[in-house]
Amino acid sequence: MIVYHGSYLEIQSPDLVHSRMTVDFGRGFYTTPLYEQAAKWCEKFKRSGKPGIVSRYCFDERAYQELKILEFENYSEEWLDFILKCRTGNDTSDYDIVIGGVANDKVFNTVELYFDNLIDKREAIRRLRFEKPNLQICFRTQKALDKYLHYEGSEQL
Repeated sequence: MIVYHGSYLEIQSPDLVHSRMTVDFGRGFYTTPLYEQAAKWCEKFKRSGKPGIVSRYCFDERAYQELKILEFENYSEEWLDFILKCRTGNDTSDYDIVIGGVANDKVFNTVELYFDNLIDKREAIRRLRFEKPNLQICFRTQKALDKYLHYEGSEQL
């Protein structure tokens, strides 16, 4: 499967050293099979005067048989609980790869409302999902990156 990563740099050898901890699926290298989504991830860099670069990789799907993978088929209570753990730095799971939907930019406001019991999980999930289809694949171990993700090239937007 072809996947993409949007950044301001070409990334030929992804690693975990440069990733942040408290994002949707925790520390990892984030990709998507949707080119348009990776291009959108580049917009924030372009707004700050940096280039937008979409790197392309081949994801070896043998990983599904050989690694520990968590996949969320849709926005659910389990998805929300996992994102809340990751975004608050409380995730202790050992998944190599996590796959699922992207929480939108209003996540912090929604999480605050949920934590304060002002909205329930169902309403939080409704508010967190994007209207357009999206998908992120987070490679959370260096083993997953080195063995199952192979750089193919990049394009500057």
